[in-house]
Amino acid sequence: MAKKKKFYVVWVGREPGIYDNWEDCAKQVNQYPNAKYKAFDSLEQAKIAFEKSPVDYIHEGTGKDKVKQTRPHATGYIKEAVAVDASAQGNPGIMEYRGVDLKTGKQIFRVGKFYDATNNIGEFLAIVHALAYLKKQGKNWPVYSDSAIAIKWVKEKKCKTKLQPTSRNKKVFELIQRAEKWLRENDYINPILKWDTKKWGEIPADFGRK
Repeated sequence: MAKKKKFYVVWVGREPGIYDNWEDCAKQVNQYPNAKYKAFDSLEQAKIAFEKSPVDYIHEGTGKDKVKQTRPHATGYIKEAVAVDASAQGNPGIMEYRGVDLKTGKQIFRVGKFYDATNNIGEFLAIVHALAYLKKQGKNWPVYSDSAIAIKWVKEKKCKTKLQPTSRNKKVFELIQRAEKWLRENDYINPILKWDTKKWGEIPADFGRK
């Protein structure tokens, strides 16, 4: 009987992604610190898993079927990570964004305030800021955001806002261009994960202005 084909999700490795053979997966995870990966029986299952956190698939196992991930927080999210959020008072309005170390609760960066900007723009900029920060620090930590739109923009390397440039938001569009340029010119190993507000409450980087 032919061996059933497997698909391998690499959340954290040299090049995160989905691989259709163990040899290519192994190149991404072997001797890679704290690699996170798992085998799935179908491409559809692998695609669903890749968009989620590896902790959703943690189980005891060995070899290529084991997700190499410690579980430092009882609620299920990875605590060695950066959480980001943005706040816009108005749409558009005065916007700022920040990043927080989930393990310590310490604010890593806070940027703004900017006029005539949106929350999704702030979320996009915050994710890219966190990726650049983590790359500079040499950390493979995930980045959590509660904005599915911003996560999609980052993966597409394009801030697809419908907001029009004005003299008041010139700085915002300069930051967008800089962020898009960074995404085009840099590779990163950090998973960008959706924060599950229903399970975990408000993201720790939240500004508390709802």
